[in-house]
Amino acid sequence: MLLLVPATGVDLVSDALLELDAAAVTVEDADADTPDEQPIFGEPGMPQTQTEKVAGWQRSVLKALFEDEAAAQAACVGLLELDEAQGVHVQGVRPVEEQDWVRLTQSQFSPVPITPTFWIVPSWHEVPAQAREVIRLDPGLAFGTGTHPTTRMCLRWIANQSASLSGSWDRVLDYGCGSGILAIAASKFGAGSVDAVDIDPAAVESSARNADANGVQLHCGLPEAAEGTYPLVLANILSAPLKLLAPLLCGHVTSGGHLVLAGILERQIEELRTAYAPWVELQVSDTQEGWVLLTARRP
Repeated sequence: MLLLVPATGVDLVSDALLELDAAAVTVEDADADTPDEQPIFGEPGMPQTQTEKVAGWQRSVLKALFEDEAAAQAACVGLLELDEAQGVHVQGVRPVEEQDWVRLTQSQFSPVPITPTFWIVPSWHEVPAQAREVIRLDPGLAFGTGTHPTTRMCLRWIANQSASLSGSWDRVLDYGCGSGILAIAASKFGAGSVDAVDIDPAAVESSARNADANGVQLHCGLPEAAEGTYPLVLANILSAPLKLLAPLLCGHVTSGGHLVLAGILERQIEELRTAYAPWVELQVSDTQEGWVLLTARRP
C-alpha cells in the first residue's frame, strides 16, 4: 500500500498501519530528487542551523507491507475511517513480487577495500586476490560492517599506523565496539590484549562471534569491563556521546598513548576540540564524505 502523508501525520499514520497488521512501514521523501527536496537528519555539508529547523519532510510516502492484497485493502478502509487519516491520500495497492531476499541482501554487500591490501569481506564472497589482510564480516544487528566512512577511516588509521605503533599496543580499548570490527582490526595488526566494550549486550555478543569467525581473541563486555589505561583507545560513536565521554575516554589513555575518535561531522570539529582540550589536543587525521577522524596523543 502506498500513501501520501503530510508531515504532521507520519508518526500517527505509521502507528495506525502497524495496528492494522502491517508487517512493515517505511517512510520516504515524497519530493526526493525534485527542486522541493528537503535534506534532513544533519547530512554532511548541511548547515547546522537549517537541520535544527527541519523536523521532517513536508510530504512523505509511506509504504506499508501486508500479507496479501485482501489484507491491504481491508487496512486501507480501516485507516481512512480514522481521525489520523486526515490529509492522507491513498496512491494505490500493488503486489510485491516474490524474491530471494537473502540473495538480494547479500548482493548489496561487496568486499570493501580499506587499503590496497586490507579488505573487509562478507563470508559469501571470495577474498580479492590483492588482499593480504582480511576481516570476514557479515551485516548484523550491531553497527560496523566497514561500509560507513567513519568505520573506514578508523580502520585505515589502524592499518597505516600499525607498522610504527603496534609494538606499543600491548592493550587496546574499543569503546562502543558495535560489531567489534575495530577491535578485530587492532588485533590483526599486532595489538596484544584487546578490550571491546559496548552498552548494548547484542553488540557485545556480535563482537565475540565476529572475533571467533576471524580467529582473534577479544575481551568483550559492557563498559565497566574497561579497566586501567591503554596505549590505544578507539571510539567510533557520535559527537554528542563523545563529548560526554571525554573525561572517561581520556582517563583510559596512558601517558604517550593515542586516542582515535570518529562519528564526527566536519562542522562538529571545534565542539569536540573544546570538550577534549583539558586533556588532549585533537587533530584532524582524515576526512571522508563530510565526516572526520580526530586523533590525539596524550602528553
